[in-house]
Parts: sequence; C-alpha cells; structure tokens
Amino acid sequence: MNIAALPGLRRGEPLAPFTTFRVGGPAEYFLQLSRAADLQSALAAAHADGVAVTFLGGGSNVLVSDAGVRGLVIRVHGGEVGAISDTLVRADAGLTINGLVRWTINRGIAGLEAWAGTPGTVGGAIHGNAHFKGRLIGELVNSVELLDGRGRTIRVAAADMAFGYDRSRLQSSGELLVSADFRVGRGEPAALRAVARESLAFRKRTQPLESASAGCIFQNPDPALDRVPESIPPSAGALVDRAGLKGSTEGGARVSPTHGNFIVNEGAASAADIRRLIDRCRESVRDRFGVALRDEIVYLGEF
Repeated sequence: MNIAALPGLRRGEPLAPFTTFRVGGPAEYFLQLSRAADLQSALAAAHADGVAVTFLGGGSNVLVSDAGVRGLVIRVHGGEVGAISDTLVRADAGLTINGLVRWTINRGIAGLEAWAGTPGTVGGAIHGNAHFKGRLIGELVNSVELLDGRGRTIRVAAADMAFGYDRSRLQSSGELLVSADFRVGRGEPAALRAVARESLAFRKRTQPLESASAGCIFQNPDPALDRVPESIPPSAGALVDRAGLKGSTEGGARVSPTHGNFIVNEGAASAADIRRLIDRCRESVRDRFGVALRDEIVYLGEF
C-alpha cells in the first residue's frame, strides 16, 4: 500500500484546531488513528514512499509553523484503557491523561490521581516525560509498547526508555508509543477524587487554563548546568518574571500575567508571533541573568 491509498487520508488539513495554541498551518497529508494495526499500516506506507512522518497527540506542548508541516502528520487520538493485573493498568497512546485518571479513580485504582488536569495524551506525556510538582510520569511506567520506523512492534521496559527531565528515547529514536503500562495500587474513590481536585485547584491557581496556550515554554534550569542568581527561584517562570516580561506581547501573543513560563494566544496570534516572543524571553533572561533557557515546547514544521 502506498500513502495515497491509506483510508481516511486527508490533504492540506489545517492543524491549528488540533493544537492547544490554536495556531499553525496545514499538514501536507493527515491521518487520525488510534489502533495499532492502522498505525503500522500508515508507517509502512510512509516508509515505502519515503514520506516523513510527524506524530501529533493532544496538541499541547507543540507550536506548529504557520507554513504547516510537510509529509504525513498522524494524529494519535482515542483508544482504550484496562487493568492487566492488580498492579498494572495499560493505556493506549491516544487516550487523554484526564481520561486515564477518571477511569482509574472510578474503579478505586490509585497512582495516577495527582495527574488530573494534565493536558494532552498518554503518548505525548511519555514522549516528553511530563512533570508535575517535581514528579515525572516516567516514574510510574512499568513498560511500553512501541512501533519502530518500519511499523514493527516492540515492548520496552521503563529502564530502557532513557527517561529524564522532559526527555525520553522517543524524541530521537523515531519510534511511536502504542501503549503504556502504569504501576498502580488500590484506593478509595472518594480519597482519590480529593487528590485529583487538589491538583486541579493548584493548576487553576497557578496556570492560565482559561487561555489558549501550550503549557510551559521552557524547561526549568538544571542545577548542574545553570547558575541562577540566589535571589531568584530556580524556575523558568521566575526568570522570565524577574526579567520584566510578564504581560509582554508580540502581535496576538502575550506572556501570561499569571505564570511567566506560559505564553497565551489572545485570539489572533500567529505561530511567528509566538516564536518571536519565545526568542525575546530567552534573549532577555540570558542578557539579564546569564541563564540559557532550553525549550520544553516542540516545534513542528519550518520556522
């Protein structure tokens, strides 16, 4: 099968509606898939035709170029979750983290409740090893199922996923997450819901959840690499704030007054506006404090 024969293939599909920033141009080719067999077929066809493949999950943590993305964009969306033992839950990559949390809480399954309110999908969270309040989601993973670039399925232990802060092997291997097995225990649904509500309340207090954003733009400084002035908390948001950039704008993009590490689309921003504001924040922090902020956000397409 070649790429043109893939069921459901769309050409020139606008990507902005599939991102939390609500910006970005079209995909040259676009598929929305959830089943492993369909993903295998699509990857095999793209490989046979020499077409580059870009994966998109829930659309958070990404900035799509105004020019769009060449090649095939596969949006991995939807899927199932189920208990495979008393201590393991398996979730498909396209399932939202919030959907996974709700499923576990309703069944008295403990371990994931604090991740309530995390944007995006299981696949995106594993790809970037999502973090919240100092914890990494990779710490909860037992093993994963991956597709390699030729569409072959492999199972990989968490120890072999090269998990680190905002990092996993998926960022450089060309592999695609199919599912992840999370370590879990038992809990009372009421107590689990209380933890989830606390996490949601914390996010609402500290993040501009009412606005179109992609989540944190920059990684927090690494104590082993970065020398942050003692008077400033070691966080990217604090550095942007102390550089006087909260509320700064470029076109329709603004540094959130709520959190300095969030940029929001006020309704008419372009990807170029957002990228200029990101670069401005990075340059100001470097010039003021000598700290080089590293991207947490992922850029798709050409800038």
